[in-house]
Amino acid sequence: MLSQRAQSLKTSPTLFLVAKAKELQTQGHDVISLTVGEPDWPTYPAAAEAGIEAIRKGITKYTPANGTVDLRKAIVERIKIDLNQTYAINEVAVTSGAKFAIFAALQVICDTNDEVIIHSPYWVSYPTMVELAGAKPVLVTCTEETNFKITAEMLKKNITPNTKAFLFCSPSNPTGFVYSKQELKELADVIKQYPRMVVITDDMYNRLMFDGSNCAPHILEVAPELKDRTIVINGGSKAYSMTGWRIGWALGPQKVIQALGDYASQSTGAPSSISQHAAVQAITNCEANIKETNATLKQRMNTALAEFKSVPEFKVFQPDGAFYFWVDVKKALGKSYQGQKIVSSKDFCQVLLEKFFVATVPGEEFGNPGYMRLSFAIGSERFIQAIHRMKKLISEMN
Repeated sequence: MLSQRAQSLKTSPTLFLVAKAKELQTQGHDVISLTVGEPDWPTYPAAAEAGIEAIRKGITKYTPANGTVDLRKAIVERIKIDLNQTYAINEVAVTSGAKFAIFAALQVICDTNDEVIIHSPYWVSYPTMVELAGAKPVLVTCTEETNFKITAEMLKKNITPNTKAFLFCSPSNPTGFVYSKQELKELADVIKQYPRMVVITDDMYNRLMFDGSNCAPHILEVAPELKDRTIVINGGSKAYSMTGWRIGWALGPQKVIQALGDYASQSTGAPSSISQHAAVQAITNCEANIKETNATLKQRMNTALAEFKSVPEFKVFQPDGAFYFWVDVKKALGKSYQGQKIVSSKDFCQVLLEKFFVATVPGEEFGNPGYMRLSFAIGSERFIQAIHRMKKLISEMN
């Protein structure tokens, strides 16, 4: 009864692991989950109060499919501050989550036989979303040698006549690494040579930075001439801790954004009116909260890095932004635990969850076996407990 599309559909690995962790919790186990990319701090008060206000004032009806004018205006003002780019209201579409903004963008730009270049480690949903758009994900493996980032040379090597888009995230999920302005300029110099190529920038973590900057460097800052073929994706989930509110947005060429809004109108319909009302306040009145969040995350990062020094089997890469550690676990592999061979990072993460009740995401899901991603959007005390459990697993392997 299922279509070929449905038969090839893959479950989101991070959401699967979250569900598995919750299942173990219901069985009475003390599970520490470092899997999902979800802030543990509450939605900021200004946004939360605006959501309550929307309900009380009856702002609970359908909005335009591409979002309210107030929210699109707020997004335009925000991107002018962050990226020094000017957009018109009709070049912005609000969606039910940034994940859907990426999904819809791929749906409206890709045809059969088109190729989308994605470098690994990548966010787990990118390849499947490309496949669901009928296109082919071209996966370019990046290693420690390039800080897990694609270089201009690597990008150019993978461009073909069928290349339709280049999709990337900075700060990266899963590594937390940020592309510098020089690296972005070099990528842009390649992209300029291929007029058919669209750039999709996933900026979900661009306000969560540890160097004191307001925002991560952006390709449009170094190559504003690419604006007419760049789709900028962002949302409320990370910087504003609005994951459950399901608000994302896309900015780009008017024709693309119009198509994206039309696609949404025929699928999800309008985003939540309540969430949109809250997002206006998040974007306009929560800058101080973001600075406080960045300070907290940086403190958590430093505390965890100090504790990781006692685990020689791990190589932990210090992130520039977001809230993830990318950890090389290859030195801990090739041993056994209670008769079970642990030969891959997936094996390691499985035993860690089922026997020590620490949920992590193995590197296989991001395209780079031998690693794991750990979210430190969790209190330092619990994160250190998780590290102690990892050490216990390693000590009991033989």
